[in-house]
Amino acid sequence: MATASADPSPSPTTPAPPLPSITGTSSRQISILLVNPNSTPSMTAACLHSLAATVPADVTVTGFTAPHPAPSAIEGHADAVLSAAASFRALLPLIRSQRFDAYLVACFSAHPLINALREEAAGPVVGIMEASLYAARMLGGRVGVVATGDRSVVMHEDALRGYGLEGFSVGAEGTGMGVLELERLEREEVEGRMVGAAERLVERGADVVCLGCAGMTEMRRKCEGVLAPKGARVVDGVGVGVQFLVGLVREGLEGAKRGVFRSAGDGRRARGQDWV
Repeated sequence: MATASADPSPSPTTPAPPLPSITGTSSRQISILLVNPNSTPSMTAACLHSLAATVPADVTVTGFTAPHPAPSAIEGHADAVLSAAASFRALLPLIRSQRFDAYLVACFSAHPLINALREEAAGPVVGIMEASLYAARMLGGRVGVVATGDRSVVMHEDALRGYGLEGFSVGAEGTGMGVLELERLEREEVEGRMVGAAERLVERGADVVCLGCAGMTEMRRKCEGVLAPKGARVVDGVGVGVQFLVGLVREGLEGAKRGVFRSAGDGRRARGQDWV
């Protein structure tokens, strides 16, 4: 008489085998330059302060503030061009020194400085808008952006289309504030306007909200406290931008130099424009 084969499945009382795991051994020191393309030092300081609790001990983030004649706030296309020109000239010696492994452009926009630096820097360059939007796309199904003024709403929505994310976006909501008013107005008023805009985005269907200005970075916790109970998440591009760069550097990834981001320096020198 044949006997039944033993059931190969483990008994409910048998402990499951341990999952395989590793502990990293990398000790490489990483240096990131946080580039504020406007000329307001307090905004640079606020960005650095917001990173203190999350930056790994082997990562150093150094702040750069655009010199004169960069505008004190970037609120339109002309501001973006002027700030990019002033920053680019001042940054070239730092890039050539190879002191930094990566660069974060701390302006929530498709800022022209991002691609200009990609042409000249060997290390990766990330803007806080793209970092925030790509993180939001990984975390949820629909993203919304808290903007400053009405013009920023239009520019952010244009950028969303440019990044190919229009189909995953509910758009942007303005707070009715200028960039510098984020610092100058009473903190309670600023937080109230930001939370109001974030809640309107959630009502429109957003499950992830991006803070649409580097000057908003320290208000993330306030917005999270209101949106988290509703199941929505808040993303700050300064924080996730640094973490993206750390990952790229640890993987040994640098910017491509064969195509559109090959350096334009040789062409300028051939035209006798060494002053750039």
